[in-house]
Amino acid sequence: MPNTIIANIEFFAAALSQKVISAWQEDPAGVYCEVGRGVVEKYTETYVRIRNIETGRKSYYARETTMFQTV
Repeated sequence: MPNTIIANIEFFAAALSQKVISAWQEDPAGVYCEVGRGVVEKYTETYVRIRNIETGRKSYYARETTMFQTV
């Protein structure tokens, strides 16, 4: 069952354990859609950087507009 990640300590634990997380953002209709998946490489108060484990691509997501969940 997925758990929502909100607190810095949760991002720290996910990064340390290299747990795969998914990033979700709201579309114009108000429905949440998955926009990314990977491991946490870096996080601040304003954004989270996730590295896709398949492609190695790094993406930045604003914590204010993105919901993060464990996979």
